[in-house]
Amino acid sequence: MAQAATSPHEQSRLQKKLRRQVGRAIADYGMIADGDKVMVCVSGGKDSYTLLDILINLQHAAPIEFNLVAVNMDQKQPGFPAAVLPDYMAARGIEFHCVEKDTYRIVKELTPNGKSFCAVCSRLRRGSLYGFARELGATRIALGHHLDDVVETLFLNMFFGSRLKAMPPKLKSDDGRNVVIRPLYYCRERDIERWAEFRDFPIIPCNLCGSQNNLQRPLIKAMLRAWDERNPGRVESIARSVRNVSPSQLGDPSLFDFASLAATG
Repeated sequence: MAQAATSPHEQSRLQKKLRRQVGRAIADYGMIADGDKVMVCVSGGKDSYTLLDILINLQHAAPIEFNLVAVNMDQKQPGFPAAVLPDYMAARGIEFHCVEKDTYRIVKELTPNGKSFCAVCSRLRRGSLYGFARELGATRIALGHHLDDVVETLFLNMFFGSRLKAMPPKLKSDDGRNVVIRPLYYCRERDIERWAEFRDFPIIPCNLCGSQNNLQRPLIKAMLRAWDERNPGRVESIARSVRNVSPSQLGDPSLFDFASLAATG
Protein backbone atom coordinates (compact mmCIF):
# COMPACT_ATOMS: atom_id res chain seq x y z
CA MET A 1 0.00 0.00 0.00
CA ALA A 2 1.20 3.51 -0.74
CA GLN A 3 2.68 5.56 2.07
CA ALA A 4 0.09 7.50 4.03
CA ALA A 5 -0.03 11.28 4.00
CA THR A 6 2.35 12.52 6.68
CA SER A 7 1.06 15.99 7.53
CA PRO A 8 -2.30 17.72 7.98
CA HIS A 9 -1.50 19.84 4.91
CA GLU A 10 -0.93 16.76 2.73
CA GLN A 11 -4.03 15.11 4.12
CA SER A 12 -6.14 18.18 3.41
CA ARG A 13 -4.71 18.46 -0.09
CA LEU A 14 -5.49 14.80 -0.82
CA GLN A 15 -9.04 15.15 0.46
CA LYS A 16 -9.60 18.23 -1.71
CA LYS A 17 -8.20 16.39 -4.71
CA LEU A 18 -10.53 13.41 -4.24
CA ARG A 19 -13.50 15.67 -3.57
CA ARG A 20 -12.76 17.68 -6.70
CA GLN A 21 -12.43 14.57 -8.87
CA VAL A 22 -15.59 12.95 -7.50
CA GLY A 23 -17.52 16.20 -7.82
CA ARG A 24 -16.34 16.62 -11.43
CA ALA A 25 -17.36 13.06 -12.33
CA ILE A 26 -20.80 13.57 -10.78
CA ALA A 27 -21.25 16.82 -12.73
CA ASP A 28 -19.82 15.57 -16.04
CA TYR A 29 -22.05 12.51 -16.18
CA GLY A 30 -25.13 13.68 -14.27
CA MET A 31 -24.63 10.98 -11.68
CA ILE A 32 -26.64 12.47 -8.81
CA ALA A 33 -29.62 14.82 -8.98
CA ASP A 34 -31.59 16.71 -6.36
CA GLY A 35 -33.66 14.32 -4.26
CA ASP A 36 -31.78 11.15 -5.24
CA LYS A 37 -31.45 8.28 -2.81
CA VAL A 38 -27.99 6.81 -3.39
CA MET A 39 -27.31 3.24 -2.32
CA VAL A 40 -23.55 3.02 -1.72
CA CYS A 41 -22.28 -0.55 -2.04
CA VAL A 42 -19.64 -1.16 0.62
CA SER A 43 -17.55 -4.32 0.54
CA GLY A 44 -15.18 -3.42 3.35
CA GLY A 45 -12.38 -2.61 0.89
CA LYS A 46 -10.46 0.65 0.53
CA ASP A 47 -12.36 1.76 -2.58
CA SER A 48 -15.90 1.52 -1.20
CA TYR A 49 -14.89 3.06 2.14
CA THR A 50 -13.33 6.00 0.29
CA LEU A 51 -16.36 6.34 -1.97
CA LEU A 52 -18.71 6.55 1.01
CA ASP A 53 -16.37 8.89 2.88
CA ILE A 54 -16.08 11.37 0.01
CA LEU A 55 -19.81 11.26 -0.78
CA ILE A 56 -20.64 12.03 2.85
CA ASN A 57 -18.24 14.95 2.69
CA LEU A 58 -19.76 16.23 -0.54
CA GLN A 59 -23.28 15.75 0.78
CA HIS A 60 -22.75 18.50 3.35
CA ALA A 61 -21.48 21.02 0.79
CA ALA A 62 -23.40 20.13 -2.39
CA PRO A 63 -25.90 22.63 -3.84
CA ILE A 64 -28.42 19.76 -4.08
CA GLU A 65 -29.92 17.44 -1.49
CA PHE A 66 -29.49 13.69 -1.72
CA ASN A 67 -29.60 10.80 0.73
CA LEU A 68 -26.99 8.11 1.27
CA VAL A 69 -27.62 4.53 2.37
CA ALA A 70 -24.74 2.09 2.83
CA VAL A 71 -25.37 -1.54 1.85
CA ASN A 72 -23.12 -4.56 2.20
CA MET A 73 -23.70 -8.00 0.76
CA ASP A 74 -22.69 -10.78 3.13
CA GLN A 75 -21.83 -13.62 0.75
CA LYS A 76 -21.23 -16.06 3.61
CA GLN A 77 -17.53 -16.37 2.98
CA PRO A 78 -15.88 -18.37 5.79
CA GLY A 79 -14.36 -16.12 8.40
CA PHE A 80 -16.11 -12.95 7.23
CA PRO A 81 -16.05 -10.50 10.20
CA ALA A 82 -19.75 -9.71 10.30
CA ALA A 83 -19.53 -7.01 12.99
CA VAL A 84 -16.95 -4.75 11.32
CA LEU A 85 -19.19 -2.84 8.92
CA PRO A 86 -22.23 -2.47 11.21
CA ASP A 87 -19.99 -1.13 13.98
CA TYR A 88 -18.26 1.31 11.64
CA MET A 89 -21.52 2.60 10.18
CA ALA A 90 -23.12 2.96 13.61
CA ALA A 91 -20.12 4.94 14.84
CA ARG A 92 -20.50 7.33 11.90
CA GLY A 93 -24.29 7.52 12.13
CA ILE A 94 -24.85 6.14 8.63
CA GLU A 95 -27.96 4.18 7.63
CA PHE A 96 -26.75 0.67 6.91
CA HIS A 97 -28.25 -2.56 5.62
CA CYS A 98 -26.75 -6.00 5.14
CA VAL A 99 -28.02 -8.29 2.38
CA GLU A 100 -27.31 -11.91 3.26
CA LYS A 101 -26.94 -14.31 0.31
CA ASP A 102 -24.93 -17.53 0.31
CA THR A 103 -23.33 -16.81 -3.06
CA TYR A 104 -19.99 -18.14 -1.84
CA ARG A 105 -21.21 -21.73 -2.14
CA ILE A 106 -22.87 -21.09 -5.51
CA VAL A 107 -19.75 -19.44 -6.94
CA LYS A 108 -17.62 -22.37 -5.83
CA GLU A 109 -20.04 -24.81 -7.45
CA LEU A 110 -20.50 -22.96 -10.76
CA THR A 111 -16.90 -21.93 -11.46
CA PRO A 112 -14.87 -24.51 -13.43
CA ASN A 113 -11.49 -25.50 -12.01
CA GLY A 114 -8.79 -23.01 -12.90
CA LYS A 115 -11.25 -20.27 -13.87
CA SER A 116 -11.77 -16.94 -12.12
CA PHE A 117 -14.57 -16.64 -9.57
CA CYS A 118 -15.10 -13.00 -10.55
CA ALA A 119 -17.60 -13.39 -13.43
CA VAL A 120 -20.05 -15.60 -11.53
CA CYS A 121 -19.53 -13.76 -8.25
CA SER A 122 -20.15 -10.30 -9.72
CA ARG A 123 -23.23 -11.47 -11.63
CA LEU A 124 -24.84 -12.98 -8.53
CA ARG A 125 -23.89 -10.03 -6.36
CA ARG A 126 -25.16 -7.54 -8.92
CA GLY A 127 -28.55 -9.24 -9.20
CA SER A 128 -29.04 -9.31 -5.44
CA LEU A 129 -28.01 -5.67 -5.00
CA TYR A 130 -30.23 -4.51 -7.86
CA GLY A 131 -33.21 -6.17 -6.23
CA PHE A 132 -32.44 -4.69 -2.83
CA ALA A 133 -32.02 -1.22 -4.32
CA ARG A 134 -35.59 -1.40 -5.59
CA GLU A 135 -36.78 -2.48 -2.14
CA LEU A 136 -35.06 0.56 -0.63
CA GLY A 137 -36.40 2.91 -3.27
CA ALA A 138 -32.85 3.85 -4.23
CA THR A 139 -32.59 5.90 -7.42
CA ARG A 140 -28.83 5.40 -7.81
CA ILE A 141 -26.45 2.54 -7.00
CA ALA A 142 -22.90 3.79 -6.36
CA LEU A 143 -19.94 1.46 -6.91
CA GLY A 144 -16.32 2.03 -5.92
CA HIS A 145 -14.56 1.43 -9.25
CA HIS A 146 -11.80 3.96 -9.96
CA LEU A 147 -9.69 5.13 -12.92
CA ASP A 148 -7.23 2.23 -12.61
CA ASP A 149 -10.12 -0.27 -12.68
CA VAL A 150 -11.37 1.33 -15.89
CA VAL A 151 -8.01 1.07 -17.64
CA GLU A 152 -7.35 -2.45 -16.36
CA THR A 153 -10.76 -3.56 -17.65
CA LEU A 154 -10.02 -1.99 -21.03
CA PHE A 155 -6.86 -4.09 -21.43
CA LEU A 156 -8.46 -7.24 -20.03
CA ASN A 157 -11.20 -7.00 -22.63
CA MET A 158 -8.72 -6.30 -25.44
CA PHE A 159 -6.21 -9.00 -24.49
CA PHE A 160 -8.61 -11.75 -23.46
CA GLY A 161 -11.98 -10.85 -24.98
CA SER A 162 -11.10 -9.18 -28.31
CA ARG A 163 -13.36 -6.26 -27.38
CA LEU A 164 -12.73 -2.54 -27.05
CA LYS A 165 -14.71 -2.15 -23.84
CA ALA A 166 -14.03 -0.69 -20.40
CA MET A 167 -16.31 0.52 -17.59
CA PRO A 168 -18.83 3.33 -18.11
CA PRO A 169 -19.17 6.06 -15.48
CA LYS A 170 -22.92 5.60 -15.48
CA LEU A 171 -25.16 2.84 -16.82
CA LYS A 172 -28.71 1.58 -16.78
CA SER A 173 -29.35 -2.04 -15.85
CA ASP A 174 -30.56 -4.36 -18.61
CA ASP A 175 -34.12 -4.28 -17.30
CA GLY A 176 -34.02 -0.47 -17.09
CA ARG A 177 -34.96 -0.41 -13.40
CA ASN A 178 -31.61 0.62 -11.88
CA VAL A 179 -29.00 3.29 -12.59
CA VAL A 180 -25.43 2.51 -11.56
CA ILE A 181 -22.84 5.26 -11.02
CA ARG A 182 -19.08 5.23 -10.45
CA PRO A 183 -18.19 8.53 -8.73
CA LEU A 184 -14.49 7.53 -8.34
CA TYR A 185 -14.18 7.43 -12.15
CA TYR A 186 -11.43 10.08 -12.22
CA CYS A 187 -9.60 8.94 -9.06
CA ARG A 188 -6.30 7.06 -9.05
CA GLU A 189 -5.97 3.95 -6.92
CA ARG A 190 -2.76 5.22 -5.32
CA ASP A 191 -4.63 8.26 -3.96
CA ILE A 192 -7.41 6.04 -2.65
CA GLU A 193 -4.83 3.82 -0.94
CA ARG A 194 -3.27 6.85 0.76
CA TRP A 195 -6.65 8.16 1.87
CA ALA A 196 -7.73 4.77 3.23
CA GLU A 197 -4.52 4.46 5.21
CA PHE A 198 -4.82 7.96 6.59
CA ARG A 199 -8.45 7.38 7.57
CA ASP A 200 -7.58 3.98 9.04
CA PHE A 201 -10.63 2.26 7.59
CA PRO A 202 -11.26 -1.24 9.03
CA ILE A 203 -10.41 -3.09 5.81
CA ILE A 204 -11.98 -6.51 5.17
CA PRO A 205 -10.00 -8.50 2.56
CA CYS A 206 -11.84 -10.49 -0.11
CA ASN A 207 -10.73 -14.05 0.57
CA LEU A 208 -12.74 -15.44 -2.33
CA CYS A 209 -10.73 -13.67 -5.05
CA GLY A 210 -7.55 -13.74 -3.01
CA SER A 211 -7.67 -17.52 -2.81
CA GLN A 212 -7.00 -17.88 -6.55
CA ASN A 213 -3.70 -17.92 -8.38
CA ASN A 214 -2.92 -16.92 -11.98
CA LEU A 215 -5.66 -14.30 -12.25
CA GLN A 216 -5.23 -11.98 -15.23
CA ARG A 217 -6.14 -8.68 -13.55
CA PRO A 218 -3.04 -8.64 -11.27
CA LEU A 219 -0.88 -9.16 -14.37
CA ILE A 220 -2.52 -6.22 -16.13
CA LYS A 221 -2.19 -4.15 -12.95
CA ALA A 222 1.55 -4.92 -12.78
CA MET A 223 1.96 -3.98 -16.46
CA LEU A 224 0.25 -0.63 -15.97
CA ARG A 225 2.21 0.06 -12.80
CA ALA A 226 5.46 -0.51 -14.69
CA TRP A 227 4.31 1.84 -17.47
CA ASP A 228 3.36 4.44 -14.90
CA GLU A 229 6.78 4.26 -13.27
CA ARG A 230 8.61 4.64 -16.58
CA ASN A 231 6.23 7.21 -18.06
CA PRO A 232 4.22 9.07 -15.38
CA GLY A 233 0.82 10.10 -16.67
CA ARG A 234 0.47 7.26 -19.16
CA VAL A 235 -2.42 5.60 -17.32
CA GLU A 236 -4.29 8.91 -17.08
CA SER A 237 -3.73 9.39 -20.82
CA ILE A 238 -5.19 5.95 -21.56
CA ALA A 239 -8.17 6.77 -19.34
CA ARG A 240 -8.76 10.02 -21.24
CA SER A 241 -8.76 8.08 -24.53
CA VAL A 242 -11.80 6.12 -23.30
CA ARG A 243 -13.61 9.47 -23.12
CA ASN A 244 -12.32 10.69 -26.49
CA VAL A 245 -13.45 8.08 -29.03
CA SER A 246 -13.34 8.47 -32.84
CA PRO A 247 -15.54 5.69 -34.29
CA SER A 248 -14.45 6.46 -37.86
CA GLN A 249 -10.86 5.66 -36.89
CA LEU A 250 -11.70 2.22 -35.52
CA GLY A 251 -13.27 -0.70 -37.36
CA ASP A 252 -16.73 -1.40 -35.98
CA PRO A 253 -19.30 -1.12 -38.82
CA SER A 254 -22.11 -0.85 -36.26
CA LEU A 255 -20.63 2.43 -35.03
CA PHE A 256 -19.62 3.94 -38.37
CA ASP A 257 -21.02 3.39 -41.87
CA PHE A 258 -17.84 2.38 -43.69
CA ALA A 259 -19.78 0.64 -46.47
CA SER A 260 -21.31 3.90 -47.67
CA LEU A 261 -18.04 5.84 -47.85
CA ALA A 262 -17.34 7.11 -51.34
CA ALA A 263 -15.35 9.88 -52.93
CA THR A 264 -17.38 13.00 -53.69
CA GLY A 265 -15.18 14.50 -56.37
